[in-house]
Amino acid sequence: MSDQEAPVTAPTPDPALRPVRGAARWAVAALALAALAWAARAVWHLRLAMAGQPASGPPDQGGGWHRPLTALEDSYHLVSSVGGAVTVLCALVFLAWLDRVRDNARALSGAEPRYGSLWLYLGWILPVVNLWIPRGVVADVHRSVFPDRRLPAVVNWWWALWLAGLAGGVGLMYTDSTDEVIARAYTAVLPLLAADAVIVAAAVTAALMIRTLTTAQQRRLDETAPTGRPGIVP
Repeated sequence: MSDQEAPVTAPTPDPALRPVRGAARWAVAALALAALAWAARAVWHLRLAMAGQPASGPPDQGGGWHRPLTALEDSYHLVSSVGGAVTVLCALVFLAWLDRVRDNARALSGAEPRYGSLWLYLGWILPVVNLWIPRGVVADVHRSVFPDRRLPAVVNWWWALWLAGLAGGVGLMYTDSTDEVIARAYTAVLPLLAADAVIVAAAVTAALMIRTLTTAQQRRLDETAPTGRPGIVP
């Protein structure tokens, strides 16, 4: 071999693809639990409204003084706490699924996502930009792999319901304390029930969206595997 020959470099390996079915099942299960949790909140809102406010007034009496809770009000605190914990768990499992399908979309298309990895998390919590970036991240997953296909309508339905659940100060992002929500249930339960219904619908639609995008991406993965393109790793 001549000393002047250029060294042979190994080709850069293609990025590995990640399985998505398991993450999708977990995300759908978490969303089902979240829907049940918010449906339970709606039942308790209705129970409070039907029971009526006690003669002693709302739980928060003002001036930093709270009266003792009734048994129904105390049970609502438990339902609310469990619902909050389930919602946090659902968010984490959803993001784990989204991270997987996003990585696969990048590997399959060979193009960097429109939104960087940081937006996968910050996009949900930063004011104003949280009105469009999370939907953009999800839409990018589909369009990077299927640029010639229309975005599934279920994505837009999910996002519209999600935004409706954030609006009005009675849904996912209300800042009232649990005792203040109880007082609302006594005096104006309809907005609370409407918010509960929207959030349950958003959870159900999100589950349908996950199944739709996962099925489409899995078909592409199945088509890719026999061709010698990037393999699937755990």
